[in-house]
Amino acid sequence: MIQCITFDLDGTLVDTASEIAEAANRTLADIGLPRRDESDVTRLIGHGTRELMMGLLRQAEASGDPAVVQKIRLLHHDGVMHVFEHHYSATTGTRSELYPAVQTGLDALQQAGIHMACVTNKEFRFAMKVLEVSGLLTYFPIVIGGDSLPRKKPDPSVIRYCLDSLNVNQLNAAHVGDSNIDVETARRAGVAAWVMPYGYNGGQPIEDAQPDHVFATLADVARHVLAQRMAA
Repeated sequence: MIQCITFDLDGTLVDTASEIAEAANRTLADIGLPRRDESDVTRLIGHGTRELMMGLLRQAEASGDPAVVQKIRLLHHDGVMHVFEHHYSATTGTRSELYPAVQTGLDALQQAGIHMACVTNKEFRFAMKVLEVSGLLTYFPIVIGGDSLPRKKPDPSVIRYCLDSLNVNQLNAAHVGDSNIDVETARRAGVAAWVMPYGYNGGQPIEDAQPDHVFATLADVARHVLAQRMAA
């Protein structure tokens, strides 16, 4: 019986691709590089903002333009991230949109007494802002960002931290995400690997990650958990 569910944020609860892409493109413009299509940025969401920006720099370098290649080789990555953080502070929460039935599902789970936590690779301060702007913060007494603990997803320690804090056995827990990163994290933590089909996952079908269950909406997750309880 499920007693605790940890949730990914971007691509699972909230669609944040547009505001992340805008911050990334403002950063590229500031450092003298061409903007990228939003789809290019979206495919890089999931590992954290530093990995996203480094991926965009690799994409630009792969163009083979000698001037671009030379410019990238002269960049200091910490400086690039400083610029990105400035822009993302401005765009975070400005275009965040809840996916369908997210609030309905979270309401049902909360009313049923299910423990819930948010586990994301987004930096804690940005995650908190997205949750607050989206009206989701009250559902999650525990929020783990990519910089909250020594390691981040897919390291299982992030989920185990939540389970230990809530005194829940891994056999009574599930992690809900949208990517192979989430599935791997759940597997390594020994919890059920549940996914939503509408997220990012590098542009690849989430079914390829072989999760335990694909749910159409978060309301379906709640119905599944409550049906388990009724049958117990």
